[in-house]
Amino acid sequence: MTTMTETSARFREFKMPDVGEGLTEAEILKWFVQPGDTVTDGQVVCEVETAKAAVELPIPFDGVVHELRFPEGTTVDVGQVIIAIDVAPGSGDAPAPAAAPAQEPVETPAAEAEPKGRTPVLVGYGVAETSTKRRPRKGVSAAPEAAAVAAAVQAELNGHGAQAPAAVPAQAGAPDGGRPLAKPPVRKLAKDLGIDLATVVPTGKDGIITREDVHAAAAPAAPAPATAPAPAQAAPEAPAAVVVSDSARETRIPVKGVRKAIAQAMVGSAFTAPHVTEFVTVDVTRTMKLVAELKEDKDMAGVRVNPLLIIAKALLVAIKRNPEVNAAWDEANQEIVQKHYVNLGIAAATPRGLIVPNIKDAHDKTLPQLAAALGELVTTARDGKTSPAAMAGGTVTITNVGVFGVDTGTPILNPGESAILAVGAIKLQPWVHKGKVKPRQVTTLALSFDHRLVDGELGSKVLADVAAILEQPKRLITWA
Repeated sequence: MTTMTETSARFREFKMPDVGEGLTEAEILKWFVQPGDTVTDGQVVCEVETAKAAVELPIPFDGVVHELRFPEGTTVDVGQVIIAIDVAPGSGDAPAPAAAPAQEPVETPAAEAEPKGRTPVLVGYGVAETSTKRRPRKGVSAAPEAAAVAAAVQAELNGHGAQAPAAVPAQAGAPDGGRPLAKPPVRKLAKDLGIDLATVVPTGKDGIITREDVHAAAAPAAPAPATAPAPAQAAPEAPAAVVVSDSARETRIPVKGVRKAIAQAMVGSAFTAPHVTEFVTVDVTRTMKLVAELKEDKDMAGVRVNPLLIIAKALLVAIKRNPEVNAAWDEANQEIVQKHYVNLGIAAATPRGLIVPNIKDAHDKTLPQLAAALGELVTTARDGKTSPAAMAGGTVTITNVGVFGVDTGTPILNPGESAILAVGAIKLQPWVHKGKVKPRQVTTLALSFDHRLVDGELGSKVLADVAAILEQPKRLITWA
């Protein structure tokens, strides 16, 4: 899909691209440029979060940033223009505001022109879903509204650090009976709480409605008079009756991006694939000794060696011995699709939620190669840089709940995969070894599998093979 358009010989627009796997929207997390900044071909201009990961977007041409169409925190559909670039700054064949300071461009392209095939969007405020009609500008009467909106947009783009024009008197509704001024997240909050923004008294700069204003309007009883609202900075001094409300006792977190995708995927998986989970407790003392030895091996220098590496290799060997477990269910054709490759997923907890990137063709990797791939996968996930492609095409997954001190669990299958192995905490426990009770390193494994693809016998064989290898790691050589 084309991600840029040419509005004239001077201005070019960059659209939100489909960054992978047919995604339809993305949230703008951070802008790295502002109007007036010079950019070059390939320079990253913003970071966006899709339903799968955070992705940095590079601009495909040189020029000067003319306009940012959406503020940070806005969810934008694929194909919408997010930034306009002046590719011929200083030329005289286009309106001057394109090269003007950040306060001015917000009034020009979106407010003045309404080209066919594109809904006009005022920077930072989007378009109301119920209407695409704009209130016409009539002489000087529209100037106060334009100034207030421009100030609001500038505050949004600069993180509320810009100097604003004279304050707009706080009153319910919007200036001149127009659309109330509020950021997209605040509009969504009001919609969720059933609050009409036209009835909310704004306390933000330049008459912008804040989250606190919406919560105050939603409170059961708000005795504060509408004619004299307190300034935003004086909110803590409000009467106790205003602070004590249902909204003050709970926090609402919008479910979007990665977390929304996780929720939808897990519900779909749990109610589509018939899950079966089996458990085994195993003595992994020899595996822990092998890990210690590998850390000193010169062939493993520069890579991270831990129990997860041996567990991953054990699962790969078990799949090689039982290849039928590595399959997928094709609902449309009512077929079982056996995979002759293993893309090994590793569940990783990140600030944006749990994601499952996978190591492509893990079955072909040597132990040092597998260790390097695991290290890179974990580092990339922690930095929030995992790409959608890295999370696509997985066949089986490992989730290490033991890092949280948990003994085991009943993991839900990653959609489209046949099995997932949960690894519990490795603990020193009394264990019968060679006829005597001794302290041994012990863990519990749990294998969940899709019973349409994997019957009890096959699932048991895979789990037993993994356990046998962890108990006697030399089987990695004899069975591989």
